Amino acid sequence: MTKIFTNARMLLPGATDLQDGSLTVDGDDIVSGAPNGQPSEEIDCKGQILAPGIVDLGVFAIDKPAFRFGGITRAALMPDQFPVLDLPAMIKQSAAEGKPDLWSHPIAAATTGLRGEQLAEIGLMKRSGAKAVATGRQWIADSGLMLKLLQYCKSLDLAVIVHSEDAGLTGDAVATNSETATRLGLASATAAAEAIAIARDIALVRETGAHVHFRQVTTKAGLDLVRAAKREKLPITCGITPAHFLLSDIAISDFRTFARLSPPLRSEDDRLACIEAIKDGTIDVIASGHDPRGPEDKRLPYAEAAPGMAGAETLLALSLILVRDGSISIGRLFELLSTNPARILKVEAGRLEPGCAADFILIDEDSPWQVDARKMAATAGNTPFDRLPVQGRVTAIYKGGRAY
Repeated sequence: MTKIFTNARMLLPGATDLQDGSLTVDGDDIVSGAPNGQPSEEIDCKGQILAPGIVDLGVFAIDKPAFRFGGITRAALMPDQFPVLDLPAMIKQSAAEGKPDLWSHPIAAATTGLRGEQLAEIGLMKRSGAKAVATGRQWIADSGLMLKLLQYCKSLDLAVIVHSEDAGLTGDAVATNSETATRLGLASATAAAEAIAIARDIALVRETGAHVHFRQVTTKAGLDLVRAAKREKLPITCGITPAHFLLSDIAISDFRTFARLSPPLRSEDDRLACIEAIKDGTIDVIASGHDPRGPEDKRLPYAEAAPGMAGAETLLALSLILVRDGSISIGRLFELLSTNPARILKVEAGRLEPGCAADFILIDEDSPWQVDARKMAATAGNTPFDRLPVQGRVTAIYKGGRAY
């Protein structure tokens, strides 16, 4: 039966502002109008925002309750799993993990075991459903191997998602070099580790023409390199998480392990540079970096705690701050959350237009709530935004036109 979603404020492709209208769904797809003579069901959206479902690029766990709360209809799963996603069978299993209420898009490990020593069976993993390739939380130090990876992925038309920190500089560091790290006595590394890694990979993109997505760019120097490369029309994209444009390294001042992230939080100047990069289009994707960690990983001395945050539930509400403060339009926000990630993964989603999957969400953008680590739907509530008051709540989520 055809479904018609009426009385909606819609985010249409290319528009910066909301437009009143209705959306028609036939089967699993959005269509331009109801087929003649076919019965239809009308669903009143009650004036709420109807937006594309969020495509979360680079999560570390499939966490359905958290994704449902946050309006995430598709999640691209990083290969840093146990076992690592470096075999076709692992890819097939991960692709089925989210069904029926979530699209899970596994990302293939670039190297066997993510050790950065030998290329994995990338072609076979693509055939098994891998939507991209990633280096995981690691940087591939061997430039010759990285060159081969990019050449191979270029021939397969797969994006390569990279972690950008030169491991020779970061070593065992748990923070960025700063007054905060010095005062706390934490092992720290120069923020230049990010720019050095990005510069190397941009040079290899120039050589190969492969698409590289820098999963998180968090420093002014790194963003300047990406901006310059885009002016060259090189096939690169980059992303960020809300933590890196809303928090600086001051957030770790009381040894808050929930604020221990990878890459680590940066200086206030870098944070402001991230917001400017979102405004001017340098940054293409806002993702949650969802990595739920329980007390066994976080209730430890800062240097021993695992990096990562549970970000799926707060992704939309925190990103809406950029709209409220006038940094970007609501249309631009959903390019960052939905349209661009879907393009990188080459899936027909992330847009409200005929032919795309009927994956969308209803949002009450003014609904107030408070982030509470103790009550999160995620498998663990390790968020650096605990007790923060926010606005914007998903009231309904649809996958293939069906509510979940």
